[in-house]
Amino acid sequence: LRRYRPNNINIPDFFLTTLSILFSSSFSSASLKPYFPKIPFLASSRIRRFLQIPSMSVSNPNNRRRFANPDSLSDWLKPRLPSDSFASWGVKPGTKNVHNLWLEISQGETSLADSTPPIRTVNVVTVKIIGKNNRVLIESHQELSDGTVRSRHRPLSEKMKPDESPDSAVLRAIREELGSIAGGEVRIVPGSYREKVEERCSASYPSLPARYVLYSVDAIVDGLPDDDFVTEEGEEYGDSEDKKVADQAVTVRKHFWKWVSPDSVEL
Repeated sequence: LRRYRPNNINIPDFFLTTLSILFSSSFSSASLKPYFPKIPFLASSRIRRFLQIPSMSVSNPNNRRRFANPDSLSDWLKPRLPSDSFASWGVKPGTKNVHNLWLEISQGETSLADSTPPIRTVNVVTVKIIGKNNRVLIESHQELSDGTVRSRHRPLSEKMKPDESPDSAVLRAIREELGSIAGGEVRIVPGSYREKVEERCSASYPSLPARYVLYSVDAIVDGLPDDDFVTEEGEEYGDSEDKKVADQAVTVRKHFWKWVSPDSVEL
């Protein structure tokens, strides 16, 4: 057999040529590869539910408004809310008025995002008080300062103050809403701490979307009556610097409490 060998090919040159071709091909592929910029991940509604990503969260915490007085707050809200809903604030039974919202904002209990519609964010502590036979204390309804009655059917809850810890808020809520009746020891049930976020339109301020950051615990409070009872609340905004605004706000006068089975309580 006769081997065929081209006379004009030099072996070292052949290898150099091959490497040059491979390198050029690789470089061309890289240079021709399309560029895809990184895009922030946006979760779908299903993924949001699974990961519990708030759909109404506000990305910029500094983008929140403060107002000199209730009138300036009212002027700012009117073009951002349905006129009929805003007009019902403080008029529809069980609702609060713009003076209440201004006080909440001025005292740091509530923040409003600068959006349309505005989003009200509130930190709330909820205390599930457990009594005899594992019954749970709930607030069935409230009597307001305007004479109306507001249905509640939920455990004791209270808006948190700025920089207030959940533990401190629990003790303050029990002291303010149960008053002298809750004169005994308060014990937090170990391992009962829970935290979640709820988003819904506020019952107090119709058509105003609200984002509630809820901190809840189970507690045992000594000295409470075994039967249903009523407590009276002091001045809700008694420490407010603007007493004239507080006098025009709708406040809670009486709390009506009852013991129910744990199965009927939703947190």
